[in-house]
This record gives sequence, structure tokens and C-alpha cells, in this order.
Amino acid sequence: MNKLLSLAINKLGHDWSHLNWEFRDFNLADGTPDKMSQWQGDPNDDIMIVVFKGRHISEPFHRQEFFFIDYAYHLDYNALSQRFNNLITVREGDCYIGQPFNGYALKGDSEDDDIIMIGVHIKKEAFFREYLPALSTDPDMFRFFLDPQTDRFSDEFIHLSFEKTSPVRSLLEMMVIEYADRKEDTQLILKPMVLALFMHIARRYRLEKPLATDVPVSGQIVRYIQAHSESVTLGEVSAQFSYHPNYISSLLRREQGKSFSEIVLETRMDRAAVLLKGTTLSIEEISVMLGYNNTSNFYKAFRTYYGKTPRDFIA
Repeated sequence: MNKLLSLAINKLGHDWSHLNWEFRDFNLADGTPDKMSQWQGDPNDDIMIVVFKGRHISEPFHRQEFFFIDYAYHLDYNALSQRFNNLITVREGDCYIGQPFNGYALKGDSEDDDIIMIGVHIKKEAFFREYLPALSTDPDMFRFFLDPQTDRFSDEFIHLSFEKTSPVRSLLEMMVIEYADRKEDTQLILKPMVLALFMHIARRYRLEKPLATDVPVSGQIVRYIQAHSESVTLGEVSAQFSYHPNYISSLLRREQGKSFSEIVLETRMDRAAVLLKGTTLSIEEISVMLGYNNTSNFYKAFRTYYGKTPRDFIA
């Protein structure tokens, strides 16, 4: 570890104990009492970098209002997820990624050396505007960040492993150095770094997902359409799968019961509903994300599909 990085980790590690760890009380939808942490960074910032450095960590179980990425930089620690009996070991080189309102706590003990955990916190509104569009091509990851669910890694979290040589580690080191010596343009510098971090996470997520070996060609085509629905054409699909467009059209109709255009529309409208209900993005921004050249075309398609306008849908 170079001197500049060591100083930055020590500084942010020292700052950890001075963060506001007073959690406010609130009730879940079923009336169960719970704890909620508040944004601990500058109110005007969208991104915050935190570092824990020490031999013992024991956070109370709580929730938070922001997205976070926790990275085990040195040694292992445990993460207690929403279900109190679900204790996950986060090993050195692992990332633990959570949505707003997930419940978790960190636990860790070391006798011989300091545990170092690097955390990236992102305000919910900033995440939707800055990073969701880049992640929306993966249907599973898109759903994870918008629709709380149980995935195969742990309850409502993504747990991924990275090699020490991964760019993820270098990106986090650069973010720590930048944040430890914050300047007026620090947020502008951090934003593209966080985007690169998310892109590497998305790549790893795709690699670690189990491959379905028995998916028929028509299912693979549907998956491709869903991943590129904002711009996909029948000609592009034809080139990708080396089949004539007419064959692809008849195959989808025969095995999926839908035409190419119907699958594209269904995918766009499904995403539109999630974005309208789950984000603060404007209708115009959502329209562009979904691949519509102008908002009026989106309005028309949405009303035809759902029987109401986007504004009525979210009212």
C-alpha cells in the first residue's frame, strides 16, 4: 500500500467513529419497529466514501435510505442481512451491494490485524439519474435495483467476489484518496468512477449468474430483446442469431406466442411501469431511456398498453 493511500485510509478510518450513528425509529408496513440510518455525508453531495479500519466492528441492525457498495479491502467480516439468522461472510475482495431500506448489520473481529472495509454510499435519486440507465440492459440487475427481491446470493443483496487484480480494487482506492482530500470538484470526479465501478459489478454479476443450458433458441432471443429493448431491431436479432428475420418472427410467434414487436413493447412498458412507480425520473427522461424518439410516442404507446396515461398511472 502506497503512502498516499495509507494516509487516506487512516483519515477516513478515523472519520468513521465521528459519523452520525444515531438511527431514527420508524415502523415497517406491518407495524414492526425498526431503525433507519440517515445520510451521513454533506447534504449537497450525492456520493460518500466511508472506511472502517479496526479489529472489531459491531453495528446494530438497521436500514438506510441510500444505495451502498461495501468492499472487504483487507480481511473478512460478516454481514447480517434482513433475516436475523442469515449471516453472510464477506471475504477479502468481496463486494456486498444493497438497496435502500434493506436491513443489515456488520460484524467482525480480528486479533492480529485491522479489518478494512470500504463503503460507497449513493443517494437514491442520484443513482436513478446517473447510473440506472447504464445498468438497465441487464433485466435481472435492473429489477434488483428497482424491485426488492431475494436473489441467489443473499436476502435482498448482491454478493460478488473479485480478484485482487480486479479494476474494482483500484477504482475504490482512487475514490478513497479523492474523498479523503475533498475539493470543490470531488463529486464530479467521483461520479464517473462510480459508473465504472457499477459496470464492472454488472459484468461480474452476469458471469456469476447460473447459465441456463436448456433455454430454447426462442427464449435466448427473448432475453436478447429484453436486454436491448431500447434500440433493438429485427435485423439486429437476425444478425446476432444467424437466422432469417422471417424465421425469427415465426419462431417467436410459435414458441413464445408473441410477435417481435409485442415482446419489445411488453418489455418497454414493463420497465416504464417500474420506473414510473419506483423512481423520481421525469416522464421525459423515462421516455428517452426506453428508446422513444419523442415523448408523445411514449404517451401513445403507454396509453394503448395500460389504458391510461403515465401521469394517471402514477397518480
